[in-house]
Amino acid sequence: MKNKAALLLLASPLLHAGTPTSPPVETVKEEPWITPLIDIRARYEFGDTDGLDPSHAFTIRERLGFRTKAIAGFSALIEGEFTQSITDDYASGDAGADPNTPGNTVISDPESNELNQAYLQYSQFKTAVRLGRQRIIYDNAAFIGNVGWRQNEQTFDALSVSSTWFDGLTLNYGYANRVNRIFGSEAIGTNQDVTGEIHLINLSYAGIKGVTLGAYGYFMNFDAPDGWDNDTFGVSAKGTLGGILLYGEFAWQNEAGAANDDEALYAHLTATKAFGKQSVTLGVEHLGAGFQTPLATVHAFNGFADVFIGQRINGTLPGLTDVYLSHTTPIFCGIKWTNTLHAYGDNEVSTGLGWEYNSVLVKKFDDHFSAIIEVSHFESESAYPTTTRASLGVTYTF
Repeated sequence: MKNKAALLLLASPLLHAGTPTSPPVETVKEEPWITPLIDIRARYEFGDTDGLDPSHAFTIRERLGFRTKAIAGFSALIEGEFTQSITDDYASGDAGADPNTPGNTVISDPESNELNQAYLQYSQFKTAVRLGRQRIIYDNAAFIGNVGWRQNEQTFDALSVSSTWFDGLTLNYGYANRVNRIFGSEAIGTNQDVTGEIHLINLSYAGIKGVTLGAYGYFMNFDAPDGWDNDTFGVSAKGTLGGILLYGEFAWQNEAGAANDDEALYAHLTATKAFGKQSVTLGVEHLGAGFQTPLATVHAFNGFADVFIGQRINGTLPGLTDVYLSHTTPIFCGIKWTNTLHAYGDNEVSTGLGWEYNSVLVKKFDDHFSAIIEVSHFESESAYPTTTRASLGVTYTF
């Protein structure tokens, strides 16, 4: 009797447990056949250069397209880019572009309607191959970039390969025969696009803990304009030492200068120290006389007033040394604030070319909306004109 009672007591929890439940089945969301691409940016920009009238540009740019699902490694992407000008009180930088008010400060955001990207991609074995019109950005875009600040970005008609087949090593190669520039679909001649034989080799190695090494060779032979040809070889290294993030880059360029008959050196050194959520960067960038970067995102370098960008592209700089100090901090409501002070000198740093102050406020509202305010002021007693620029932009991406 006692044994029977014990069995009933042991069984009672099971009798009340009910039917066992199966663990939840995780469902994997399948990639859709077509993924829409939406990138819309509205921006007001003010520019005032001594000797020219002030400019006010209010523009809206839409990039609309789609990407297909990969089938057996093959996929495709197509994207159009459309820019509208709400105001016409500015010069867009090309005689054929609209608007282009003579005598006004240049703001290179003309009206434009064009095919921005259209490529076929094959991706297998840690390697992606793209053929067609595409965006190419290498490293910090100091040499090869998309000029993403402007409404109409720079793209390449190219064959590109990117591979991480070897552990720690990223290999990039690109061959382009046309570069579609930022001055829009109505620009004239080489302001619209440039053609030629362009070979781009870029390597990055991160197999050493805490260190990233880079090397590149860029070989550019343009049909036009004259003076853009160059061969550039460079190396870079990034790592942390004593809690300070260090970066160094050195390059040598053959066929430098407007006549392609010079050799020139390039160097860029930075040291960044974080203090909690704040950071301070001290940097120096040097371009020897004639050094040129015709396919770079030039707005990102040597100050946002864009005083030196034309000479940096065409190789007519008499040498430029940019010493800068930058501080970044969060302030309120998730806004990040960066202030930078630049001091410019010539090739031997014997002559001052001016100074510049930049201030940037960035706010990311969510995964789709962001906003940026950018202010810059350049002063000089040299031949370079005093320049002030300010902008407010809002971007939606999906």
